[in-house]
Amino acid sequence: MGIISNGTTMIDNGVFEGLAVLSWDTTVKTGNFTAVAGNGYFVNTTSASITVTLPSSASAGDTIQLVDYAGTLESNNIILTSSLKIKGSTDNVQLKTNREAVTIVYSGTTQGWLATSAVNSGTTALGPLGADVDFLVIAGGGGGGSSGQVSTAGGGGGAGGYRNSYNSETSGGGGSSETSLFFNVGTTYTITVGAGGAGGAAGSAGSVWNQGATGSNSVISGTGITTITSSGGGGGGTYTQNGTAGGSGGGGGAFTSQLGGAGTSNQGFAGQNTSSQGQDSGQIAGGGGGASEAGGTDGNGLGGDGLSSSITGSAVTRGAGGGGAGNVSNSGGTGGGGDGKNSSSAGNGGNATNNTGSGGGGAYTGNSGSHAGGSGGSGVVILRIPTSVYSGTTTGTPAVSTSGTGFTILTYTGSGSYTA
Repeated sequence: MGIISNGTTMIDNGVFEGLAVLSWDTTVKTGNFTAVAGNGYFVNTTSASITVTLPSSASAGDTIQLVDYAGTLESNNIILTSSLKIKGSTDNVQLKTNREAVTIVYSGTTQGWLATSAVNSGTTALGPLGADVDFLVIAGGGGGGSSGQVSTAGGGGGAGGYRNSYNSETSGGGGSSETSLFFNVGTTYTITVGAGGAGGAAGSAGSVWNQGATGSNSVISGTGITTITSSGGGGGGTYTQNGTAGGSGGGGGAFTSQLGGAGTSNQGFAGQNTSSQGQDSGQIAGGGGGASEAGGTDGNGLGGDGLSSSITGSAVTRGAGGGGAGNVSNSGGTGGGGDGKNSSSAGNGGNATNNTGSGGGGAYTGNSGSHAGGSGGSGVVILRIPTSVYSGTTTGTPAVSTSGTGFTILTYTGSGSYTA
């Protein structure tokens, strides 16, 4: 242990004990100001972030207290700047949690200002500049399976993986809402939006049939964060082929008993298995899995439904499975899934809606011909950023909107980046 000049004890980790603020400035601060050692301040950031400039000269033991007066730091932060070091660095820091209060003390030229105590500060009382950013990341959906043999049916494509951190909304596959990402000021974050998988190509009748292609992953990556990757949806099966695994799995093809593909944990559900049914016996291919339910949950061959999110300020359902083809109408799941074809309207499977990450519908062949599966829908990446720290620096031309009080929404329908 060490003793500084005013007799206050400093413990080994550099945190001071026993310091008290001498007086409080009773005028609530609503704009930028310079703090004076020995004072406490009520800081109201309702209208905007506030920068507090710490004293340009200080002695070891000098103390300042700051309190979030109105509980608005999550929208508008308190930023601390100093010509002296803070936590051993020349970088500015911030308070960013509602109702946060912190006591800081000057330790000397090496480490400068340090936090001695904090209330409602989360894991960091004096954190780096930046913000917590919510996300919705949906991968490209899988393509539907093709058909070529007489009375054969392709399975529906699975939805792309669905990962969500906003407002306790669930992720796909029954997963919980995820933890938001902290974007550091000056760091560039790369956004990748996955393409939908192509539907299985039509081949020569009676000889070649093709599974739907798996959709491509959607990703948020950058220095200092855990990479968020949503897996592309699985392709629908065909004839004697299973559906493939993915974010949500593709449905099995129909002619003999085929399996639906597995979904990815906390991203999506499995595609439907096909029942054992022979040619001309009323076969129905499996529905593709969706973000909220497995293929076939609402009826044999129906695509699994997607999930609704209000991250943009309005509720939108995305991430549905494609319908499997068969001798009845098999619609895609709610949220953009492509419809499967049937004996009364044999042909190519229905395409999924783009930027929903939904699966394509399966193809159906009646008495002749060969037909292609529907294509999966492309994915989407959505970021919800506090407007007070929104930089406006993007690539890839995302759509920019606002939601509620103090948040900017970036909707990426193609790949790009954001610099915090």
